Amino acid sequence: MIAFVSGGARSGKSTHAEALARRWQTERGGARYYLATARGGDDAEMQARIERHRRSRGEGWITLEEPFDLLAALDRVAPGSTLLLDCLTLWASQLLYASPLSEAQGIAMVERMLSEARRRDVALVIVSNDVNEGMPPEDAEVWRYLAFLQRVHRLVAHEADEVVQVVAGLPQVWKGRGGEGA
Repeated sequence: MIAFVSGGARSGKSTHAEALARRWQTERGGARYYLATARGGDDAEMQARIERHRRSRGEGWITLEEPFDLLAALDRVAPGSTLLLDCLTLWASQLLYASPLSEAQGIAMVERMLSEARRRDVALVIVSNDVNEGMPPEDAEVWRYLAFLQRVHRLVAHEADEVVQVVAGLPQVWKGRGGEGA
């Protein structure tokens, strides 16, 4: 099972995705993993945000931290488990600007992650931000980032069994059951 949960900043998407992952893990058994793509580093605000997310998730999560190698992180997840990846937005920026990988290699990595998750029976919940809702940017580098992220979003949404957009805490189901009961 693969779910894609998107929404704007502070929309409630992570809360919805966490509830969905908890439900899937309860139904299926296995361990429950949280794959964090954020890097705190020396950024005090990001460190505080990471800590808030950890506390709000509560107990029962095995946390993996990996800024861009999604396959390496997936290798650490036991078959039959549930994995919440939060979030593609940060992953995309780190892949483009802090890794030696190309956009094509990033797309290939996401494709392999999705197929490997299915092959290994890992229930996968993927979170990302809706960042392309306004006017097209004039800055070429911002446009490059948005175009790459949207390619990834389309790929994940196409492959996902469930696609949910969270707006003001309310889930809008675009595909599948959408995490009923989450």
